[in-house]
Amino acid sequence: MDRTTPKLSDVARMAGVSEATASRALSDSQLVREKTRLRVAQAAELLGYVAHGAARALASRRSGTIGAVIPTLNNAIFATSVNALQQSLAQASYSLFLASHEYDPKTELEVARRLIERSVDALVLVGTDHDPALFAMLEKFRVPYVLTWAIDRQRRHPCIGFDNRASAIEVARHLLDLGHRRFAMICGIGAHNDRVRERVAGVRDALRSRGLQLGEQDLIEKPYSFAAGGEAMREFMRRPQRPTAVICANDVHAIGAHFACAALGVEIPREVSITGFDDMEISALLRPGLTTMRVPKAELGRAAAEYLLERLKGHEIDAPEPLQVEWVERGTTAAPPD
Repeated sequence: MDRTTPKLSDVARMAGVSEATASRALSDSQLVREKTRLRVAQAAELLGYVAHGAARALASRRSGTIGAVIPTLNNAIFATSVNALQQSLAQASYSLFLASHEYDPKTELEVARRLIERSVDALVLVGTDHDPALFAMLEKFRVPYVLTWAIDRQRRHPCIGFDNRASAIEVARHLLDLGHRRFAMICGIGAHNDRVRERVAGVRDALRSRGLQLGEQDLIEKPYSFAAGGEAMREFMRRPQRPTAVICANDVHAIGAHFACAALGVEIPREVSITGFDDMEISALLRPGLTTMRVPKAELGRAAAEYLLERLKGHEIDAPEPLQVEWVERGTTAAPPD
């Protein structure tokens, strides 16, 4: 593979402008016309150009910074792992740059590009769903990276995570063993979110193994908020034949569903069982406490830091085996009503 680093002069030549104009265009200068700026940006993307010679800097020195690009800052589930990541990096005298992309692959590609422009030494990403151009950029500029919160079954990329599908199978089997046969599920938006898709697939696998299925009408995708979880739960509870078990692919939706049942006068778990996934701190404080799958969030952040620090020392190491999740049984699950 050609690893020749493209230069600003190459971008300028392709765009048909001077180097000074290309430089101003890439820095979003107001002195450059929009048409010219777009032409320069397109040339830079085609060539795989990263501004400020960051790729050359990576080969010759360390900036002492590591970037983390997470899906959103509005979901508390990432806070614990990012905090553990930051603390572990700080102990090694590294600083953490944090960015989010709101589940948009193109935005993720752009913020990752900007982090590389600022000469981060490595990147932490979430999940396995990414624009192929992102991996191409990381390889071209030899930026070590690790994917978190998931596993790569094809072993194409280093991952620090757990098996979302197997974990969801365990959740569904617990409810099946209690005797439930009418299921519904609340989850995040599946597009550009492999963790959601894997958890849904796990529930479907478990039900299929017992001769059941999760129909399309039994699955509601919602943005991550308590209110959205409550909306989905109210929809299920309005149906003539209610589900006896509602599996939530995350604690945020499960807590919203819990609140909705309280408002509707639906008794948990006598009338309906609810499960979550993540084990947020508030989940244990509900009444009844939320039955959920505990994810080793802090361990995940520390392991990601340790892996990248070893890579930055020049060590070629394998990512650790998948982390183990833990079933936490509290008060929101029971046998279905007669």
